[in-house]
Amino acid sequence: MTLRTVPLPGVPGLGGVYARGAGAAARLAIARRAGRAPAGLPDVAYEVRGVEVDPTHLTDYQHLLGEPASDVLPAGFVHVLAFPVATALMARTDFPLSLLGLVHLSNVVTQRRAVRLSEVLDVRAWAQDLRPHRAGTQVDLVTEVSVAGELVWSGVSTYLAKGVSPAESGGDAREEFVAPVPTGQWRLAGDVGRRYAAVSGDRNPIHLSKVSAKALGFPRAIAHGMYTAARALADVGAARGEAFVWSVEFAKPVLLPGTVTVRVAADDEGFAFTGWDAKRTRPYLTGTVRPL
Repeated sequence: MTLRTVPLPGVPGLGGVYARGAGAAARLAIARRAGRAPAGLPDVAYEVRGVEVDPTHLTDYQHLLGEPASDVLPAGFVHVLAFPVATALMARTDFPLSLLGLVHLSNVVTQRRAVRLSEVLDVRAWAQDLRPHRAGTQVDLVTEVSVAGELVWSGVSTYLAKGVSPAESGGDAREEFVAPVPTGQWRLAGDVGRRYAAVSGDRNPIHLSKVSAKALGFPRAIAHGMYTAARALADVGAARGEAFVWSVEFAKPVLLPGTVTVRVAADDEGFAFTGWDAKRTRPYLTGTVRPL
């Protein structure tokens, strides 16, 4: 599919994006009942050029996630900068899934070199590969970040729309989880979703409060997947190097407040991390950091 580039004047504010997403969700529900819902993905790529980093924003992110004070942008912070551009695609009226309530299934980030505070970024994002999942439908949002024409960072985020199934069935088989030897524990307060929302701009209602999360099918607010993934990356620390592939899969949402037992340790290929519920022996997330 050939994509049509749509330039945006700046990085969209996520508050407005979610408001548009709510309106689009209502129209999508009506169209679906009438059998007129869009069947494919929009053939556009959004692009924002000349993105400059706010030093205070970077510092706030570093403090929350446990990253060291530095002018090097953590890979998770680059995701935060680019995320609204990809999210705006999901708020379009011709996007076939409702933005509100989407669940983050996995993320793969390729960081090709260190990205620094002084650099000016260009961001491009598009959606691809609408496909079945055992619990509904999944889709990939692809984001690329460049500096003066050089691709320095790219990410593929996979999202699930629960209960929305395409014509054919499919999905991945579940595997039995065996808890590894832990190296630590995260105790996440009930306001973690709101605190990460403040630095990421991601104020999806499923993360903010029990009331707003219950309206979208969750018993309590859940932690942002990228908060837990970025926390694991911060635990790896400087040993990850400046160029790496950071992959994570999210198995179960972390209900807030909650406790995550973790293992973050070196392996033969770099580092691996796992977070799980020790009481129920069920995984929250698993991932790796592989040097390039």
